[in-house]
Amino acid sequence: MNVKELLQQLSAGQIAPLYLITGTEAYLLNQIQNAFLRLIPDEQVQMNVGRYDMDQTPVAVALDDAMSLPFFGEHRLVMINKPLFLTGDTHKAKVDHDLDALLNYIHHPEPTTIFVVLAPYEKLDGRKKLVKQLKKQAVNVSVAPLSEAQGRQLVTEAANREGFTFADQALDLLVQRTNADLSLMMANLTKLELYGVADHEITTDAVLGLVPQSLADNVFELVTAVLNRQVGQAVSQYHELLLNGEEPLRINAVLVSQFRLLLQAKVLSGRGLSQGAISSTLKVHPYRVKLALQSNRRFSQRDLSRAFLGLINVETQLKQTSQDPELLFNLFMLAFTNQAA
Repeated sequence: MNVKELLQQLSAGQIAPLYLITGTEAYLLNQIQNAFLRLIPDEQVQMNVGRYDMDQTPVAVALDDAMSLPFFGEHRLVMINKPLFLTGDTHKAKVDHDLDALLNYIHHPEPTTIFVVLAPYEKLDGRKKLVKQLKKQAVNVSVAPLSEAQGRQLVTEAANREGFTFADQALDLLVQRTNADLSLMMANLTKLELYGVADHEITTDAVLGLVPQSLADNVFELVTAVLNRQVGQAVSQYHELLLNGEEPLRINAVLVSQFRLLLQAKVLSGRGLSQGAISSTLKVHPYRVKLALQSNRRFSQRDLSRAFLGLINVETQLKQTSQDPELLFNLFMLAFTNQAA
């Protein structure tokens, strides 16, 4: 089930005793939690709502709450968050959990309790008996990162509900500056609406002025300059990043990460994988994969490998020597530019 279907069911009063919410899209997770909270009248929230962090609280405490009758109300709402024990993570948990008791509750949930498992992970360990039974018994809802098109639609709908429209290219610029991250787009939408309240229009000037360009965005432009062997432009952009207070190691780490993504996308695309399949394989947002594939059409795998290895060498020198970071980057650019394209 997707989020829209869940919200429609809850709004219509179609409530199940057990829900499993899986995925990492923070904005949608927040929407879902608020939708469940709206099921409990304000005057009953203190007595009939329990929210438990599984990093801090044993699941047995949440189960005791879930098995209690609602206090002067129809339903009790119990939400457990970050159940790492449902994943394949092998780190020792900070808290001991009675998973047998949870398994028993899954088979015999309290009919007056709405028990919600919020698992903000990309996937659960499907080999575990607990996970298998939870998926079988609960209403399963996915909050995986949305595609660029889905994100655009939700942002547009949210703006339209408040009476706002996007001017030409304003939405494109918002998508670009947030890397199509829905949570970031929605967080910036409020500022943009306040700025454009007079005309109820969100303009490109507003996006340019209010939505900061991330280091990743700046580095994406730097990557293009590097691959195009535009030494002057690349050196100037690197210098500007340093002037803006960015740490040399952080700049280099983002550069390495971007070239790694370009290389991986190039290889997987050559093997016939689609954009969606590459995104799933690399666990990278679809929009970043889209940009990588667009860039890769212009550059060879050999150039990508050379740049990647050169930046790995810069990282080593940044960590092991006291040489000037700008000098190291300039030397990298000269070496890369002098290699045959």
